[in-house]
Amino acid sequence: MKPKLFESLMQSDIEFKQLVEDLKHKAVVHPFLKRYCEMGLKERLFSDMTGALGRMHDTLVEAANPEMIGRDIITVRPTTESMERFPLDEKAIAYRYAEGAFSRLSGKKIGTVDVYTNIIAEASEEWTREFLEDATWNVMDSMIEKVGRALGETETNKILDLYGAIANADLAGGAPIDNGGATLNWSGLLKLHNAIRGENWRPTVLAVNEIQLHQLLSDDKFIHAQYLPSEQVDLEHGIIGSVLGMKVLASTLVPNGTAYAIDTRVAAIMLLRRDVTVEDWEDPRIGEFGVRATTRFGLGILRSKAVAKMINISTSL
Repeated sequence: MKPKLFESLMQSDIEFKQLVEDLKHKAVVHPFLKRYCEMGLKERLFSDMTGALGRMHDTLVEAANPEMIGRDIITVRPTTESMERFPLDEKAIAYRYAEGAFSRLSGKKIGTVDVYTNIIAEASEEWTREFLEDATWNVMDSMIEKVGRALGETETNKILDLYGAIANADLAGGAPIDNGGATLNWSGLLKLHNAIRGENWRPTVLAVNEIQLHQLLSDDKFIHAQYLPSEQVDLEHGIIGSVLGMKVLASTLVPNGTAYAIDTRVAAIMLLRRDVTVEDWEDPRIGEFGVRATTRFGLGILRSKAVAKMINISTSL
């Protein structure tokens, strides 16, 4: 689920429209917003304040999206609730986010899991008033892109932390698969796939580090399974196609030496309370001003046995 662009949110999200109205008033006095609007108007990139805020939002979203592979390894559902309750299978092991950590819930004792939308992913940049007074359009636009990339990485890391918090015994197969320090190859993929199928689930995603992806690209069996139309390949987003029914996703954010096979249909849930939002930031006491980007969501593991993990993979080519 990709973040929505400005025009779509303005048409469908009342809360977002109110935020934009608030920012329009602040842009008259806020050094960063004021300079951003002035320079954009000078470059004739937009015609009014609303257009300026729309350009800022869309620039941030487009920069964040390639880093948000976390949304491709988990089921994402929008919500307006602060909490939603999900039923568990009788023997399912669930995890939920609580007070800065993930807590384990045994399905044999608890028939439901409550997922709270209390997680905030955020990124910001701050600059002095003097710097902003001289900042050109290209400089300010690159600042927004930097904030977007940082936000995407922050959100993805929280989702990866959720899977990393699963106890070894709760994983598919009852333990991580030890690759013995060898490179990831076709045989390793079969082991990950088999671990999930052994729990009667079907893996839909393979998440690996870029190093492990390059290891796979050195394996003839993997390469022969990858003859795909170009429209199914998105190198910018780390997607190179599908193998054994699993979409292959690569990112440097996935720990080097670790790989996950996940049935994203059932394994976990991300409840998206507020999608990417741009806010003003300032600390007049020290003379710094800037922008902050945030998302608000909830995370929970619903069926840990739908997640297989391989460890001790070679961390070099």
